[in-house]
Amino acid sequence: MPNFILNINSKDDDLLEKDPQIQCCLLNTEMEENICLKIAEQLKKSSRILLLTGKNALVWYKKLSADGVLADLSSSSDIKKDILTLKTKLQSGVLGIICRNRRHEAMIASENNIDFIAFRVWYDGCAKTLELTQWYNELFLLQMALIPSDEKVDFAVFPSDILILTPEQYKIFVAKK
Repeated sequence: MPNFILNINSKDDDLLEKDPQIQCCLLNTEMEENICLKIAEQLKKSSRILLLTGKNALVWYKKLSADGVLADLSSSSDIKKDILTLKTKLQSGVLGIICRNRRHEAMIASENNIDFIAFRVWYDGCAKTLELTQWYNELFLLQMALIPSDEKVDFAVFPSDILILTPEQYKIFVAKK
């Protein structure tokens, strides 16, 4: 069974604080600052790893005492340069990267000492993403995460180490097991 990162995108999301399977949360910093602060405090009290994502992730990284950032570099024209910039700003924090579902970009990201890589998966592109993740899993020892972008995706068939799920997706996944 993969590890789970709970993707928090709303103040109304259930943090599932009593669930021992969830040891890490991804907080979307595009919410209002006071909401992010409140949720970050709650998550820190539960001893979970706190990762940030969104436009304000790097700005709020220290302010929220986060453990790291998941940066979306899927529209980057220079992944290597962008990773170096992120690593410089994070210093010792965890760095995860979302990249386009292309082998070359996944290779470049993985060769630049990130902590994990994440791929988005849609139902329509599921077969191509499955092929990519199988290839990736054979070549790299780096942790790989999946971010399902619609409810039709059967992400249980993917060889990922980590699933990044909303609380609703997580509850459905657990109910199926």
